[in-house]
Amino acid sequence: MFTNTSTFQAHINGQPATLSELIPLAFAGFAHFTAMQVRDREVKGLDLHLARLQKASKEFFGKMLPEEQLVSYIKTAIDKGPKDQSLTVTLFSRHGEFTAASMDAEPDVLVRSSAPANGPKGPLRLSRVDHERPLASIKHVGEAGKTYYLHQALRQGFDDAAFVDRHGRLSEATIWNLAFWDGETVIWPQATILQGTMMGIVQRQLNRLGIAQRHEEITIERLQELPGAAVMNSWTPGIAVTAIATTAFAEITPFISLLHKAYQAEPNSVL
Repeated sequence: MFTNTSTFQAHINGQPATLSELIPLAFAGFAHFTAMQVRDREVKGLDLHLARLQKASKEFFGKMLPEEQLVSYIKTAIDKGPKDQSLTVTLFSRHGEFTAASMDAEPDVLVRSSAPANGPKGPLRLSRVDHERPLASIKHVGEAGKTYYLHQALRQGFDDAAFVDRHGRLSEATIWNLAFWDGETVIWPQATILQGTMMGIVQRQLNRLGIAQRHEEITIERLQELPGAAVMNSWTPGIAVTAIATTAFAEITPFISLLHKAYQAEPNSVL
């Protein structure tokens, strides 16, 4: 997807990253991150990204960086890169993984820039996979299962995969949050999931628009009663889903348009 190598940049703690700093991170698996889209050097939902990083830092490292410090590192990357870009902010420990030294250690911040992304056009057809992501509420690195189950879905003729937990509830898709539509209300799966920043943006703007929402346990059987489904992540507020396993959905354009309208209502943050 990303072909313009001039847009790839990396900063650690606000300074251009050196090769010697990046080499230890090549296959490191103990870190957490957030991903955002920058347009005209502005982002949406900055408060949600910062809250995610702070919460995960406390859980992973026992320490949080000052919020203004995080903002400074993000701003440096935005200012040094093109006006439109994808940005990934990763917090890690220089002590590495598989060691007690990374416990209660102040994290370092890697900010990577790449080409802007808008996600696939869709619609998408999702396979059903019985899977629960480890530490699902934290956006962390090293999750081979996401790509593994994507590949398995492609081999089966699907576009991606949706996860079903031990209780038979749909939770999320590989790199997506799920949303459903009953004709009047947006329904969010009730399960252990990653609360996506895009999901948070859409939810609060739907509230402001007066659109009904609820959380509900969604089983494969329950899908037959719902007319519409969608996925969302940092790329996009909504892509239509036209199948989950053997259940087919119509491509409900008003539902997808509503999700996009909610996202567009979110004000931009200028750093």
